[in-house]
Amino acid sequence: MTDRKYSLGIDIGGTNTVFGLIDSCGHIIKKNSILTNSNKAPELLFKNIFNKIKLWETELNLQNFIKDIGVGVPNGDYFTGMVINPPNLGKGWDDLNLVSLIKSFKNIPVTITNDANAAALGEKSYGVAKSMNDVVVITLGTGLGSGIIVNNNLVYGYDGFAGELGHLVIEPDGRDCGCGRKGCLEMYVSAKGLDYTVQEYRKEYQDNKFLQSIKSQTIDGKLLDIAFDNGEKIVKDIYKYTGNMLGLGLAQIAKILSPEAFVFYGGLSNAKHRILDFAKDSMNANRSKYQKNKIKILLSDLPDGEAGILGASCLNSFNQ
Repeated sequence: MTDRKYSLGIDIGGTNTVFGLIDSCGHIIKKNSILTNSNKAPELLFKNIFNKIKLWETELNLQNFIKDIGVGVPNGDYFTGMVINPPNLGKGWDDLNLVSLIKSFKNIPVTITNDANAAALGEKSYGVAKSMNDVVVITLGTGLGSGIIVNNNLVYGYDGFAGELGHLVIEPDGRDCGCGRKGCLEMYVSAKGLDYTVQEYRKEYQDNKFLQSIKSQTIDGKLLDIAFDNGEKIVKDIYKYTGNMLGLGLAQIAKILSPEAFVFYGGLSNAKHRILDFAKDSMNANRSKYQKNKIKILLSDLPDGEAGILGASCLNSFNQ
């Protein structure tokens, strides 16, 4: 161990919450993952987290070893410490003063941000974006999140909510989104977006044996990856559609920001080239001729579930 005081990084997702103790060099000393259970009171989540911290105290033979806490959470406001109407969490998270809640468990410095901003900060501090000054990190989980770094600074905007690229409208009058609008990128490129697409294809191609063999409402991405690799045409069509929609969104983002790279992180990005190759082609097809093939499409090289907690652990020290 390089020190005896650690930052606690917490990454709250729509399904799971990952948290870990991280030293000043970015080494993860302890890590755990639990269900968010966002339909229950947020207090229960943090009670479970801090119960685990007590066990870590015993295992490490240390007390008061956490110097600060950083949290990535959907619709977390860096400036106010509030969580404002997050689309993928339960009603108990609406207009929640998360900093005050956490300090009721441990009264030390606490900083929060959007979960995708935390992932972007993790990639910037310890991942593939370490040497980049201008990069967009896109998280593909239950929804689609994004963190934007411009000129080596995380972009918040005046109210803390800049960079909600998942709610960029790419198909007017398209699918209903949890944000209250229609046709958001998230509803086409995310775990729930992929579920939606598969269900649409099942209705349209009722004689397709592969699609009709899928019984679950929630689609197993690994199952689709295997089918894609085995040459299942309908899955290639689904991934091409998903990639094309992602590329449309990337082209719009790239026109405004012109980043060095888009870095992908999270569950759906495990499909890798199967979706991202289509996305790259679609992005370039929707850009001006002089802009084509200038932006890298990269996958996170950090272990699954670590970009968020690493970035969150930097929140109290990162020069923003």
